[in-house]
Amino acid sequence: MNEEIEMALGEAKEGMESTLEHLRQELLKIRAGRATPSMLSSVMVDYYGSPTPLAQVANVATTDARTITVQPWEKSILVDVVKAIQNANLGLNPQNNGELIIISVPMLTEERRKELAKSAKSVGEHSKVGIRGKRKDANDFIKALKTDGLSEDQAKSAEDAIQKLTNSYISKVDEIVEAKEVDIMKV
Repeated sequence: MNEEIEMALGEAKEGMESTLEHLRQELLKIRAGRATPSMLSSVMVDYYGSPTPLAQVANVATTDARTITVQPWEKSILVDVVKAIQNANLGLNPQNNGELIIISVPMLTEERRKELAKSAKSVGEHSKVGIRGKRKDANDFIKALKTDGLSEDQAKSAEDAIQKLTNSYISKVDEIVEAKEVDIMKV
């Protein structure tokens, strides 16, 4: 029985860790005033009829803290890349000079910073829901073991361990989101 409890804890921890990693990836998409290539990670370009991630059809780089350059490997798709960036609804205005695409990242207004901080908080809340879902799955597994003969004390201590794990991951989410909010609000 102890092996099954350890397995349930391990699976819960693994799931919570993947939720944390997903949170980090989502927060990378929220810009904090500096230009980064990851800002364009969600852009899909229509490349010969199929949607393709921008990074697979072009070099994306930052020349300074306010400028992103996109150099498609084929000049024929310059217009498609510009259209894809505009359609991605990122609030960016790409400029096509015939060779490459230059994107000037505008300064964030105080209002926009607050919006982005709220968005970061929302992403954090979704992560917390995911972590609580992993806790529920683990607790359900423990309850199933209880019907198979797990003692009341073992079940209670397993549920306590799951709750401690959940609390630690929720506090990690809070720390990550708080750090992102500080980064966003910094001028």
